[in-house]
Amino acid sequence: MPHKTFFWFMLPSALAMFLFIFLPIISVVVQSLYIEHEQVLIETENCGPFGCVPVVAVDTEATQALRDAEPLGRFNGLGTYTDRNHLAFAEIGAAWTGTESWGEFLGQVYNLPFYKALSFTLTFTFVVTPLVIVLGLFIALGVNSLPRLLKGPTIFVSLLPMIVTPLVGSLILFWMIDSEGILGATLQRVFDDNALSLKASPTLTWIMLLVYGVWSSAPFAFIVFYAGLQTVPEDTMEAATIDGASRWQRVRYVVIPYMAPLVVFITLIQLMDNFRVFEPIVGFSAQASATSLSWIIFNDLRGQDVQLFGSAAATSVLTILGVAVLLCPVLIRTWRDFNRKRV
Repeated sequence: MPHKTFFWFMLPSALAMFLFIFLPIISVVVQSLYIEHEQVLIETENCGPFGCVPVVAVDTEATQALRDAEPLGRFNGLGTYTDRNHLAFAEIGAAWTGTESWGEFLGQVYNLPFYKALSFTLTFTFVVTPLVIVLGLFIALGVNSLPRLLKGPTIFVSLLPMIVTPLVGSLILFWMIDSEGILGATLQRVFDDNALSLKASPTLTWIMLLVYGVWSSAPFAFIVFYAGLQTVPEDTMEAATIDGASRWQRVRYVVIPYMAPLVVFITLIQLMDNFRVFEPIVGFSAQASATSLSWIIFNDLRGQDVQLFGSAAATSVLTILGVAVLLCPVLIRTWRDFNRKRV
């Protein structure tokens, strides 16, 4: 393709990426370097029949004038990234020198807001992603082997979790595990314990969130793998059958290698989506037991008296960096495979 044609072909996409991806990211990075102005306080006296009492009040006019003069806030540099609500360098240093065992040190680090959210985020990402890929592939193989008459209804049922809005789906499952829901009430009867509650246990809460993550994301992997199965060469499959390969051997040595690019694609999508887990935590009201990086951003911006734009921006930047780190190994391997094929 001539360079001029390629330039005009890519220009609309490049402009869209610049306007809707690059500029917002730059804006978030800049905002993360500022923090909110402190309220201007004035001390007055409230006098009554029994004397005067000093009262501290907020000078709204002075505070608003300060915000109008510096809309971004007060410049804080990298201070927001290193404070207790984020990387907490000072707190980690104090814990490192003040603890005698790894368990105690990790316990103190886990109690820090950012690292508590990061631990659940990484657990959710590295547990849900492989399970989604494996389950999606097995569902696709099973549906592909069904008679044509049954494929349509089975595909429709398999895609239902993807049709339901994530927040609505998490709410439905949340109601089901309630003490009056079908799952919660059943477990109470099975174990004969009316006090048994899945929502009261942090461990069971994590498990339910992981189960929901697999349930809601598996249909995407299934439909991608199912579409890929339709392109597997029939000649290769027939040759493997004639050579005496079993069904598992055909899947292992023919289907899976052929589907490798789709596995990479689904892995990239799932890593990005799962690292930004948010809806299940809100739907399950699980913030007491599990928080994520996206939930921290939401918590900083959800209509407090002073919205913490700088803190939310810093967490957003750290989330972007985290996604980039997760994607690097997959992208590097894909690039190496591409170069190997070219050679």
